Amino acid sequence: MHKSVHMICPLFAAAIVALSLAQASTITRADYDAEKDRIGVEYKSDGARCDTLAGIVKDVCVQEAKATQKVALADLEYRFTGTKSDGRNAMTARAEGNYAVAREKCDAKAGNDKDVCVQEAKAVQTKAIAEVTLGKAIGDARTDAANDGRDADYKVAIERCDSYAGETKTSCIHAAKVKFDKS
Repeated sequence: MHKSVHMICPLFAAAIVALSLAQASTITRADYDAEKDRIGVEYKSDGARCDTLAGIVKDVCVQEAKATQKVALADLEYRFTGTKSDGRNAMTARAEGNYAVAREKCDAKAGNDKDVCVQEAKAVQTKAIAEVTLGKAIGDARTDAANDGRDADYKVAIERCDSYAGETKTSCIHAAKVKFDKS
């Protein structure tokens, strides 16, 4: 999970830049319709590929196919309209898709490892959505994004502490509170 978490953030940043650049040029209705059809065909193809798999691998494949389709459609809508709102919707779709896939991957784990995995996935989603909010109102949203990210990281730290007992757990919780400035 840790490697994929670190991969998602740079990919999300690249998507923000790409969407910003894409706003300048919109596509025609014919191109929009053709691309929408292509996305539908690709989704069906991905679904057929997933049908050959089993278990958690199949579940992850299905979530990846759904996320890819949702993101592609949102990106297409943004390329068609060029509005800031659709740009934010595309970034939100990407964050939600990444979360859904990461969450599905967590199902392969059990106990505290699964809880930590889910919290990490949620933390990445929270940070990504906070970045979308940041685009709406730079001043106030920057503070909110930092706080949301810190709160999400704090929840992950506390979840990690749950695997300990006694004084070790108490020390872990205290260290997390100090690190994330919680009382």
